[in-house]
Amino acid sequence: MNESLNPSLAETGENSREKTIVKTSIIGIIANVFLAAFKAVIGLMTNSIAIVLDAVNNISDAGSSLITIIGTKLAGREPDKKHPFGYGRIEYLSAMIISVIVLYAGITSFVESVKQIIHPETPDYNAVSLIIVAVAVVVKILLGRYVKGVGKKVHSDSLINSGEDATLDSIISASTLVAAGIFLIFHISLEAWLGAIISLVIIKSGIEMLRDTISQILGERNDTELAKEIYETVKSFPDVQGAYDLVLNNYGPDTWNGSIHIEVPDTYSADKLDQLIREITMKVLTEHHVILTAIGVYSVNTKDESIIQAHRKVQDIVLSHKYVKQMHGFYLLEEQKTMRFDVVISFDAKDRKAICREVTESVQKEFPDYQLQVTMDTDFAEE
Repeated sequence: MNESLNPSLAETGENSREKTIVKTSIIGIIANVFLAAFKAVIGLMTNSIAIVLDAVNNISDAGSSLITIIGTKLAGREPDKKHPFGYGRIEYLSAMIISVIVLYAGITSFVESVKQIIHPETPDYNAVSLIIVAVAVVVKILLGRYVKGVGKKVHSDSLINSGEDATLDSIISASTLVAAGIFLIFHISLEAWLGAIISLVIIKSGIEMLRDTISQILGERNDTELAKEIYETVKSFPDVQGAYDLVLNNYGPDTWNGSIHIEVPDTYSADKLDQLIREITMKVLTEHHVILTAIGVYSVNTKDESIIQAHRKVQDIVLSHKYVKQMHGFYLLEEQKTMRFDVVISFDAKDRKAICREVTESVQKEFPDYQLQVTMDTDFAEE
């Protein structure tokens, strides 16, 4: 299904996304190289360690943009035998590398600032140099907002991290202007102290970026909003009486495969069920760009009113327990005296297995003649 459906609906959008990321990154590289050159010259002319470090920071930003381009290109490779789900997760690795660069830049800046505090050097500012630094601040603010905005639009963590880094750089540049103003007015050099404070802010930001990226690589819960939308789409089919157990697997930004269970009447024939599953698969792919690789089926009792009443009674018992969020997949076989259903228990419960046992015992007490098959389920989109 992946190979037949992906190219027709996702390839054009993916190519457009890749071009946008590459274009934005190239703009970032050009801007940062020019800023680094200007700041390096000014820093050496004015004997300002803060401005020199700022220039080095711009070079690291250009490197981050280059990593973003490489990561995006590699992530766009076609699936193969070794990686049948594609290479989309490489983008998370490139975002992690950028986070490490930001963290390293913060630590380096902090070390150099401390050295300047211990062995201070007197800066020699002039009007031209300060004007150029002021212009650089404006450029970095605009660049940061642009890159981060594009990153959010195309769901690129690498661009978002680069945009955050550019914004932090603008704060560093602004701090050198503040330090210069204080020095010119009061003849007190504070740029090393300001550099140390800003470096700590950068270190904190780098750690947060790294933490978020590692969390994505490890695998986070389902996208809550996306899950809700998919549930609504699936339940919009007239004969689907319920949709449950949605599992979404992320293989890169905007690349999702998943599975879901649906409840349908026990009168459904195999050919009718097959048609329903195909229609659901296509609608979810078209509207949400998610490939449902599997759709499980729960059969719902519809022929015997006494069984329907039993279903309602069991549901009331199950949902009366604290931390039970949902019951589904109920089916009763009168001849075999068996009853089966799934119970979704919140992660807020200290002992989910104990809650499941309590639920089972409560139902068994009301239906002592039946053999129960109770499965504890997980809501992967639980808020």
